[in-house]
Amino acid sequence: MLDALAAYHSENQTPFTPPGHKQGRGADPRVRAVLGDAVFRSDVLATSGLDDRTSSHGVLARAQELMADAVGAEHTFFSTCGSSLSVKAAMLSVAGPHEKLLVGRDAHKSVVSGLVLAGIVPVWVDPQWDAERHLAHPPSADAFRAAFAEHPDARGALVTTPTPYGTCSDLPAIAEACHEHGVPLIVDEAWGAHLPFHPELPTWAMDAGADVCVTSVHKMGSGLEQGSVFHLQGDLIEPEVLKNREDLLGTTSPSALVYAALDGWRRQMVQHGHALYDDALALAKTVRARVAEIDGLHVHGRDDFCGPGRAADLDPLQVIIDITGLGTTGYRVADWIREHHRVNLHLSDHRRSSAQLTHADDERSAHALLTALRDVADHADELRPAPRVEVPDPAGLRLEQVMLPRDAFFGRVEQVPWEKAAGRVTAEMLTPYPPGIPAALPGERLNSEVLHYLRSGVDAGMVVPDAADTEVKTVRVSVED
Repeated sequence: MLDALAAYHSENQTPFTPPGHKQGRGADPRVRAVLGDAVFRSDVLATSGLDDRTSSHGVLARAQELMADAVGAEHTFFSTCGSSLSVKAAMLSVAGPHEKLLVGRDAHKSVVSGLVLAGIVPVWVDPQWDAERHLAHPPSADAFRAAFAEHPDARGALVTTPTPYGTCSDLPAIAEACHEHGVPLIVDEAWGAHLPFHPELPTWAMDAGADVCVTSVHKMGSGLEQGSVFHLQGDLIEPEVLKNREDLLGTTSPSALVYAALDGWRRQMVQHGHALYDDALALAKTVRARVAEIDGLHVHGRDDFCGPGRAADLDPLQVIIDITGLGTTGYRVADWIREHHRVNLHLSDHRRSSAQLTHADDERSAHALLTALRDVADHADELRPAPRVEVPDPAGLRLEQVMLPRDAFFGRVEQVPWEKAAGRVTAEMLTPYPPGIPAALPGERLNSEVLHYLRSGVDAGMVVPDAADTEVKTVRVSVED
């Protein structure tokens, strides 16, 4: 892709095709001053641009082959619509309307969107709950085996690993459970683009025996936003079917900028990935140690998150910081640091904030992070008292699925005060974001525990962006006969 883009520039081609800005000549100078001329110059068509009308040079196909070779997959497909689309394409390749799919209940909202679009019947597999830390880890292999025993007609399974908190499931064992039933495993590995490129990182999905793996290169790699790839191996899903489902959902106007960045990241990893992650892992070790020295802060490591009944592994580049000792919330810590230091933390919840490190970080960025964390610890009294978030126990968080997500989402609805929503079936996703895991999703019957959790969370700084009423003072529910 990069070679084709360089050739396009050197040949001085003249486009009479989209995009209409014609390599920036038509763009407002004020826009070019912010975005830069290079963005517009390289924003060209993939066909009748980088390649000819019939794609006879196979530019995209060759780039995808090189990506598959780089990570050891049999087939790779590029997506310029993010892993939100890629995971839907994978789901629709495994199950169709009214067919069952085992899904970890800690799935991202994009998975729930796939259930709504396809009419797939979810069989929810419960995560492993850490009651002490109020945190969910990926479901165990035994939980998937139990779900298969109860639902032998399930067409496959989907698990999310690593989670946004960096915790990883026992993928080899889950893949084995799926293959014992002759069905495929889909892995939403959006946070794992870097995993194939260093042996000290958690095992990545293809090496663990998964059939389809979805990866957001823009999250932990060097891709542009929306840059995603999905990988395929084995004979349980035909590559033609997976490509067909992607065509069904994907854009007909893919961005050459996103393609080229994916291609360049692959080359960077093949040539320099091991050395880059040597440095990144060493930096992460140093940062973790220095954060742990700050009064009131605790950095979660494998001792906290991994072991029986918990996660199988942890990505050390996700620096998850428990701020309970400061007597405030992760929301307030993140907001204070952004306001006073212009440092943006990754995800925050009622008792944690996190910093995502990648191969791009260095001593300068680490210094900025550590300076901000030391300063917020020194000013913690300004952030107290923080509103209390009413986090239910696992039984209170676990809602009953009483309707298909699709039926609830597209059925008759009404908006009711949150105080009157308990016992009603939600017709929308109610998703604290980030990390984007729905607390309630279409077709689940609401209870007072989850409603109080969301309302108290919003008052404490939680963001619930996909609700019709983002303050969750009212809730969209199904009209039941």
